[in-house]
Amino acid sequence: MTTATTDERALEELQREHGPALLSFLLGLTYGDRQRAEDLLQETLVRAWQHPEAFEAPYESMRPWLFTVGRRLAIDARRSRMARPTEIGDGVLAGTPDPSDVTESAVAALDVRAAVRELSPEHRAVLVRIYFDGLSVKEAAADLGIPAGTVKSRSHYALRALGRCLPGYSRALSGSLRG
Repeated sequence: MTTATTDERALEELQREHGPALLSFLLGLTYGDRQRAEDLLQETLVRAWQHPEAFEAPYESMRPWLFTVGRRLAIDARRSRMARPTEIGDGVLAGTPDPSDVTESAVAALDVRAAVRELSPEHRAVLVRIYFDGLSVKEAAADLGIPAGTVKSRSHYALRALGRCLPGYSRALSGSLRG
């Protein structure tokens, strides 16, 4: 059995000989995230320290063993991060509008109303029936006296026009039509 000094010397030599190559390999696995790569390097070296039998194996070099351990640790770390929700900082919360503040929704409503006024009367009538009055495509078609396909077509082109006028709102406007 080796002494603690021998293990420390062997580990120092292992790190000196294989550390830079292992760090480069781990940087690739972590998409250039140096902090994660360094953490994985340290954890790999801890595993080598915990398993002195790896030094006694009939390997010509410890590099394949180290790279395998490092790769498995990177995979485990990635799976662990994917299994839990992403943490957010205080900056995101500071930039999020207060839901009790009606100013944001009032400004958005004014922007949407101004953009809707710019539409042709036919397109505006379809959007008013579907989105403001809450009618289905079939009900809007009956109310306007036009085919349902025309209602769908006009609403599609009207929403596209609104998306160009209101780029920040385009995702909210792209809801599906009820048939």
